[in-house]
Amino acid sequence: MSARRSFFDGAGSFDEMRCPSRGFSGSTVRILNPSTGLWSIYWMHSSRGVLELPPVVGRFTGGVGTFYADDTDEGRPVRCRFLWSAVTADSCRWEQAFSTDGERTWETNWVMEFRRTR
Repeated sequence: MSARRSFFDGAGSFDEMRCPSRGFSGSTVRILNPSTGLWSIYWMHSSRGVLELPPVVGRFTGGVGTFYADDTDEGRPVRCRFLWSAVTADSCRWEQAFSTDGERTWETNWVMEFRRTR
């Protein structure tokens, strides 16, 4: 289950997803920097209760949004990549991948397919 709201005339958005079977909720805040054309996506996890840093930062080119950040996974440093693709008025695909070798290879570890219901 997910809820979404736009603000700043579309230059920002907020969504919340609930995962009852996993016992948590998550939210993202997305904001466009009009000077650079870059989007920043910030994550919040209900069990931690903080705006997590750093955001993933990137842009849409050729219909695909690519966003990066340095992060950690189970204590090891990773490069994180989000890809938004197959974007239509009613659907899109999101995936997260980690690289531990300087972006030479990527391990996709989470994929979500979104569909608008009316």
